[in-house]
Amino acid sequence: MASPLRCLVTGASGYIGGRLVPELLAAGYGVRCMARDPRKVDGRPWSGDVEVASADAMDGAAVRRCLEGVDVAYYLIHSLGKGASFEQRDRDAAGIFAGAAAPAGVKRIVYLGGIVSGQASGLSPHLRSRGEVGDILLGSGVPTAALQAAVIIGSGSASFEMLRYLTERLPVMVTPKWVGTRIQPIAVHDVLRYLVGSAALPPDVNRAFGIGGPDVLTYAEMMRRYSHVAGLRPRVLIPVPLLTPRLSSLWVGLVTPVPAGLAMPLVESLRNEVVCSEHDIARYIPDPPEGLMPLDRAIALALRHTREGQVSTRWSSAATPGAPSDPLPSDPSWAGGSLYVDARISVVRASPAALWEVIEGIGGATGWYSFPAAWAVRGLLDRLAGGVGLRRGRRDPRHLLVGDALDFWRVEAITPGSLLRLRAEMKLPGLAWLELAVGRDHDGMTTYSQRAIFQPRGLAGHAYWRSISPFHGVVFGGMLRNITKAAERAAG
Repeated sequence: MASPLRCLVTGASGYIGGRLVPELLAAGYGVRCMARDPRKVDGRPWSGDVEVASADAMDGAAVRRCLEGVDVAYYLIHSLGKGASFEQRDRDAAGIFAGAAAPAGVKRIVYLGGIVSGQASGLSPHLRSRGEVGDILLGSGVPTAALQAAVIIGSGSASFEMLRYLTERLPVMVTPKWVGTRIQPIAVHDVLRYLVGSAALPPDVNRAFGIGGPDVLTYAEMMRRYSHVAGLRPRVLIPVPLLTPRLSSLWVGLVTPVPAGLAMPLVESLRNEVVCSEHDIARYIPDPPEGLMPLDRAIALALRHTREGQVSTRWSSAATPGAPSDPLPSDPSWAGGSLYVDARISVVRASPAALWEVIEGIGGATGWYSFPAAWAVRGLLDRLAGGVGLRRGRRDPRHLLVGDALDFWRVEAITPGSLLRLRAEMKLPGLAWLELAVGRDHDGMTTYSQRAIFQPRGLAGHAYWRSISPFHGVVFGGMLRNITKAAERAAG
């Protein structure tokens, strides 16, 4: 029986690399991760199942050591966002890798770049660099599959995050000419399927492959499709021919949290049409029976979870938790969508059981322990807007179950004695949760933790949070103090 392939994944701490490693492990392959700082892959769910090798991509000897004993080497390194000289750094790093691969006995290189096949002159620096790296690896003497993709749809992808923030934050947008450029986006699920499948390509395959999803559309159409899937009102786009890519990148940097160093080359690349000129990859890696993932489905999957790294628990249900389209804690801090949190904590001089009794009895006739007039007004406004208001009360005065209505909240999760999580059902321009938790500090004292979480929908959502933020000290601060006092009185 043949031993499993041994794979090296460079860029394992990056967007694609961090999602590729578990896919390779699931396929039964052995995995070694090359990282300049091995600490960046510590704590991953799969870190105990891989070998981690320390190497700088510019250190030829270290790269050669990483490649020893490897059958398939995934090259996922790029310097985008690291300054104006990224092209030369990418060229040098690819040359070092290509020169070390054959002597180390590598049998295949797999590279993921951008669509450059069939392009006329005038490529953006970003796409030009991606093409140069592919050519260097293809000339290494090791059979190479240079996969070429356009916009990758998945939470955490820089291109997708730019699409997300532009569409969500600007209901009316003055747009440059590049919003009319044709693009063939691809779901991250399909990208990973091609990457894993490329490990087993025949040894005589040494070429570039275009990989794309089933939809070809303009950037403006992508924004409209995003707004539809996200439940936003249709976006109004007003084209202005004088808005250059450089000015556009500054504007993108102002409107979105995507760093300017990334936004500028990405925006400049949008002047180039990125559509696959062939689908030859299907000869070796057939399309799945259900077909490649359509754009709307890919967007819907990418929107299932707001960034997990900013919350301690999942509150959105998912059919397949941990799917590649979901955010990862290792994604950039600006990825995963907007999430506003008001977090507060207090030491309680009472037992955890006494505190939990207060928490589980909240709402209904008991009220919300803070500024009753404000809660009453909010309930009235919700009823006037067609919502449920505060009239539902609660099913039982002392105990709660998952699914219970609680005024204009619904119990989404409950861990007796520990956690109560409520999902808002009032009319809001977004999604909201309230978490109340019991814990202990390092001195063994009981603690009460409280978090109000809001995921805005569109510009109205951001405006709503900012408009109510000045009152959080009164409402949520008072709630923290009064629940603490109620528990202490009960204990006394």
